[in-house]
Amino acid sequence: MTSIIVAVFLLGYLSIALESVTKVNKAAVALLMFVFCWTLFMFNPSEYLTIGGGESVALVVGNIIEHHLGSTSTTLFFLMGAMTIVELVDQNGGFNFVRDTMKTRSKKVLLWRIAFMTFFLSAILDNLTTSIVMIMILRKLVQDKKDRIVYASLVIIAANSGGAASPIGDVTTIMLWNKGLLTALGVLQELIIPSIVSMIIPAFILSLSLKGELKMVEGKTTNAVSSNDLTAAQRKTVFFLGVGGLIFVPIFKSITHLPPFVGILLVLGVLWTVTEIFYSNLREKEEKGAMQKRVTNMLSRIDMSTILFFLGILMAVACLEEIGVLTALGEFLNEAFNGNHYLVTGIIGVISSIVDNVPLVAGCMGMYPVAPTGDMAVDGIFWQLLAYCAGVGGSILIVGSAAGVVVMGLEKITFGWYMKRISWIAFAGYLAGILVYWVERTLFF
Repeated sequence: MTSIIVAVFLLGYLSIALESVTKVNKAAVALLMFVFCWTLFMFNPSEYLTIGGGESVALVVGNIIEHHLGSTSTTLFFLMGAMTIVELVDQNGGFNFVRDTMKTRSKKVLLWRIAFMTFFLSAILDNLTTSIVMIMILRKLVQDKKDRIVYASLVIIAANSGGAASPIGDVTTIMLWNKGLLTALGVLQELIIPSIVSMIIPAFILSLSLKGELKMVEGKTTNAVSSNDLTAAQRKTVFFLGVGGLIFVPIFKSITHLPPFVGILLVLGVLWTVTEIFYSNLREKEEKGAMQKRVTNMLSRIDMSTILFFLGILMAVACLEEIGVLTALGEFLNEAFNGNHYLVTGIIGVISSIVDNVPLVAGCMGMYPVAPTGDMAVDGIFWQLLAYCAGVGGSILIVGSAAGVVVMGLEKITFGWYMKRISWIAFAGYLAGILVYWVERTLFF
């Protein structure tokens, strides 16, 4: 049964990759993968589970699915909250002064500004939220769709690289940090330079193909703010509450130890309340226009296909995790490469561009014990490389990271276009970062 489940997953993944050919929405395929994988699991659950005599098979499997669904839902609610906050800030002109600061007619200058801003925002916030913010800003800066998807692709790479450079920038680094396998100081000291290199190399390669000046979005910008709506002070308040709130989320998590989605919902609740107060003071004749920029309207505009795609993919991968495929893969890699941690983690990083990096890292955390000294010690080569490779490796394919999936949905970038034009560039940066880390470890640490 295991081979059939894996075959269904691979067939579904191939269908997602060929979305531009099949014309079938990737969310529909992901949902079918989820249902088919778990249905096949139910044909012979005793192959994977030890069930006591008094236990119901359906109840045990139902509890397992609910457990994975709960874990998946934290990502989905975080995504929905972050998308709503960013959209609310954007609709109310909060990003106008950020856009004006970055504005330039040079394609190359804009590329480097986008790259570094995305990198450092991702390290402070997280790669998912940063990607949403940067795409909203790009829509205000770049009119031409062909140019914008090149910049959007760089956003994916820079966001994942920035996420790996910080203990709070990516889900996998947060997992390793919370488990005590990495320290914040160790990540910042040893991973920040490889991560920057993994962003700079692709940015440089992409810059070679950009020439001339941009057609800037002027005056008739989408989401422009009417002078009859919020005042300049109110728009800045919305911006600082939104972006400041996103920065506050990891602080809230460290204080309360609650999941990040709780913090994002807190920020959304505060921002929702403040904007409702602002709009309630508008004159009655302005109320109709104001309704378009209230949270109730934003919620109806959330890209549910992206949310459902996340649900399907993560739950299908959870099935692979439950049947032991991911753990077996990790053990095979360790044996095949004789414990060479650069090769093992490097391949895990490439695999993380195909399947979700969270269960991969979770499998590695459970599979390899922490040693008092050596490569497997806290802040050892294996754990640091795992954080780097699982995060940065997600850029190799567009569906390999949360940032990639979100940008794919927002800008309608096809899997095939990204794989043909961007994947090899991201892979070059990925390998360059590993090489820099090896040099660091060999000469300095």
